[in-house]
Amino acid sequence: MTGPRGNSLLIRTPEGIEFALPLAGPFSRMLALVIDLAAVAALSSALEKVLAPLLVFGQDIAGGVIVIADFVLALIYAMISEWAWRGQTVGKRLLGLLVVDAQGFRLEPSQVIVRNLMRLIDTLPALYLVGGIACVFSRRRQRLGDLAAGTVVVRTPRLPRPDLDQVLGVKYNSLAEHRHLAARLRQKVEPEVARIALEALLRRDQLDPSARLALFAQLAGHFRALVPYPPEIIEQIADEPYVRDVVELLYRPADRTAGARVTSPP
Repeated sequence: MTGPRGNSLLIRTPEGIEFALPLAGPFSRMLALVIDLAAVAALSSALEKVLAPLLVFGQDIAGGVIVIADFVLALIYAMISEWAWRGQTVGKRLLGLLVVDAQGFRLEPSQVIVRNLMRLIDTLPALYLVGGIACVFSRRRQRLGDLAAGTVVVRTPRLPRPDLDQVLGVKYNSLAEHRHLAARLRQKVEPEVARIALEALLRRDQLDPSARLALFAQLAGHFRALVPYPPEIIEQIADEPYVRDVVELLYRPADRTAGARVTSPP
């Protein structure tokens, strides 16, 4: 379930976990676009050198092919970047912006394709005027491509590091013993999922017992499927402790989890 709250996208899970993602404004999105255009221009320059032999067929033919190739390159750049980087291009990554599903789910390939094909309309008549106007007046600051694809662009500010010794209260983390798997887990877990897992631990005592069991079972199942650990490790850890260990890997510096024995502050 989602809903607007001021300048944020409010997401509420069925288990009662609620968090807000700040919406990206037109100005920050425009800055990200300028950076992406610079990246596309660099790629386009290299592409034009590759297509230079086409000049033997005439200036008009070569120019037409290059124009079409540049347009296709811009679309492919945006689509591949947003899919491979889970909602980010170079510009969005540098400015801390992220494309997400409007309902809080992970982006689907069809959404990435639709929102980028709609740039044909958003750029009209020039300088993204149509898309900019839609972004200003939309409730969720969506351009036409976002409205068609069911996506929203949010900001991902760097969050202050929580007091993990107080939140986790764990002195041993068996997941950290397998350093290559721990590193892979840090790489694969999406920021939104990590945040939900942390929120679940912070608010676990406020949850209904059945909802608490269901939530941590779902989170633990997701993490187990994402990076499989040896059976002798995962079979000994219940769902909630498993999520707790994963959150520690994600939020605590690697040097503090490597030995896996953590002493709490006095």
